Amino acid sequence: MNGAHDLGGMHGLGPINPEPETEERRFHYDWERSAFAVTIATAMLGRWNIDVSRHSRERQHPIDYLKNSYYENWFAGTKTLLVETGLVTTEEIAQGRALTPPTDPESIKVPGPDEVLNAVKAGRRADLDDVVTPALATGDKVRVKNFHPIGHTRAPRYTRGRVGTIERLHGVHIFPDTHKDGVVEGYTLYCVRFDAAELWGADADGPGAVFVDLWEPYLDPA
Repeated sequence: MNGAHDLGGMHGLGPINPEPETEERRFHYDWERSAFAVTIATAMLGRWNIDVSRHSRERQHPIDYLKNSYYENWFAGTKTLLVETGLVTTEEIAQGRALTPPTDPESIKVPGPDEVLNAVKAGRRADLDDVVTPALATGDKVRVKNFHPIGHTRAPRYTRGRVGTIERLHGVHIFPDTHKDGVVEGYTLYCVRFDAAELWGADADGPGAVFVDLWEPYLDPA
C-alpha cells in the first residue's frame, strides 16, 4: 500500500541523520525494550507472520505513523494484531489487564524468557530451498511494474515504473505480498541498481546509484 511508511524521495521531511552504527544504542529508553519484548513474544504465539506484522504497522493513520517513534509503531501494530486475533480486547488494552478468561486457554502456548531469547539469537532463514528458475539474469535491464496495491508490498513507491539493472541474484525468498495473507510462495529475489537520475530526474543529487532488493513479480524486462 502507499502509506506514510513509504517515504522514499518525498520532500519536506528533512535530511536523514543516522547515528554511526558503532555508536547507535539498541534501545534509547527502557520502554523500548518492553515494546520489543512484547512484539517478539506475542509473535511466537503463531497467530501471524512477519509480513502480517509489518502490514499492521503500515495500516495506521498516516498522522499516527509519522508522529510515532520506531518502537511506538511496533507497539501500535502489535496491539492491532492482538485485538484482530481475539487475544485481547481494546478495553483490556486500555485498562492494562485481562477482563475475561480466554475461551480456549489450551490453544495459547506462552513462551518463556529462555525460549524467546534462543529464538531471537537463532533467527530464521529468509530464503527457501524451492527450486525456481529465475526469469532474469545479472546485467538484464528491468522496469518495475507501476502498481498500487492496497495490501502489503515491499516494492518502494519511488521505484515503480523506473528502469534498473540486475546487479545480483539472492536466491528464492518468500513473496511478502501474499505472505501477508498466509500464503507461502517463493520467487527469485534480485538486487536491482537504479541510477540516481533515473529515480529523481535532472534534480538528482549527483551521479550516484540506489540498490533495491525486488522480487520477480515486481519486474518486467525493459
